[in-house]
Amino acid sequence: MTRDEAFKILEELKNSENMKKHGLAVGFAMAALYDYFQKNNPPADGPEMKKGDWEIAGILHDADYEITNKSLDRHTEETTKKLKEIKADQLIINAIRCHCDKAERKTLMDKSIYACDELTGLIVAAALVQPDKKLKSVSAESVMRKFKDKSFAAGANRDQINTCETGLKINLEKFVGIVLTAMQKNSEDLGL
Repeated sequence: MTRDEAFKILEELKNSENMKKHGLAVGFAMAALYDYFQKNNPPADGPEMKKGDWEIAGILHDADYEITNKSLDRHTEETTKKLKEIKADQLIINAIRCHCDKAERKTLMDKSIYACDELTGLIVAAALVQPDKKLKSVSAESVMRKFKDKSFAAGANRDQINTCETGLKINLEKFVGIVLTAMQKNSEDLGL
């Protein structure tokens, strides 16, 4: 599956610009995590597939969230149907389903998407409170402070983000740094 095919699915499922940017942010984070595992002796279930597959899973993880009226029961079902129609790799489908507990998180890709989904939202919120509303003004330290403030971006599930430590064996501060850097490198695409 290609990035262009992923964007076509986002269009077909009538995603808003904000939802597309969220998918991009998670896609950039997933690609960065793939690179991290390639360089840092991954656990036994090491990075499967190609970097692009990790990015595509991130781009499409919430592709049907809006058309399912944000129903967690229906979320990922339309995306799964579309992906099966084009015979996308089952590992991409599983990762997408894992991010909302529709499948067991077994692989690094599954665990990565679960942990970074909520973190990208927290990072965007941290950027939006900056005077310039830009990612370049956000530091890993400032995200860590915001992380500890439960009232800031209260919808960002901190327990889910914290699975980076147990599932990925990456401490939280390092994980924040990886995801933040990936988003900053692609800030123009994210409009931040």
